[in-house]
Amino acid sequence: MRGNVWEWCEDWYGAYPKRSVTDPKGPNAGERRVVRGGSFGDGAWLTRSAFRFYYYRASGLRNSFIGFRLARTS
Repeated sequence: MRGNVWEWCEDWYGAYPKRSVTDPKGPNAGERRVVRGGSFGDGAWLTRSAFRFYYYRASGLRNSFIGFRLARTS
């Protein structure tokens, strides 16, 4: 479902570790949350799942290109 809207992620935005890791986690706290997936108005290179960006969590930002996906563990 890439390219529909940017998706808010659970991770806080921060530098990745220098070593190779699988599913790296961000810092334990922060002011910027990770968003992934790109939106309908972005170029193809932004819709890669490996590409991440951020938005400030308390910005009060509302727009049509950021959303979230409900997920449940069994």
